[in-house]
Amino acid sequence: MIKAGLRDLILIGHVIRPHGLTGLLRIVSYAQSKETFLEAGSVFLKTGQDELHERKVVSIRPHRSIFLLKLSGLNSIDQAEALRGAGILVRKDSLAEKDEDEFFWYELLGLDVYLETGQYLGILKEIFPTGSNDVYVVENQGKEFLIPAIHQVVEEIDIPRKRMIISPVKGLLDL
Repeated sequence: MIKAGLRDLILIGHVIRPHGLTGLLRIVSYAQSKETFLEAGSVFLKTGQDELHERKVVSIRPHRSIFLLKLSGLNSIDQAEALRGAGILVRKDSLAEKDEDEFFWYELLGLDVYLETGQYLGILKEIFPTGSNDVYVVENQGKEFLIPAIHQVVEEIDIPRKRMIISPVKGLLDL
């Protein structure tokens, strides 16, 4: 077990449950591809408040709409079961370089979202991939807005000021 600060780590998925009897994990990945896991080399499993367990990535492969992840030292269903629900994190410095107009999800989550008119829309609470583009879930007082992450809609992302400005296409928002 490692006691570490989470500032240098980024959440890239979570364990759903074991798969089979040999310690394989069914996971949901927040990363764009399985290469994120392979390039990181090892992952940190967050099982408690500040409890992190580092494991080397042995393999990862797609399986239906999820991934199957094999980690070193996990050889039984009981060991894998103990990780049910665990967050999967990697070191930020293990992530691939990105282009100027690309952002990691962790940079976007929590941004205040405004319309180009200056009207406050809400906070970016969740992001999910759809195949062609990501969709941002913006929440304000219990109401959710689904915003496509496309250049025609997202006008500006200002990470230092923690804000995003959008220009919704006709019919996107029911304000």
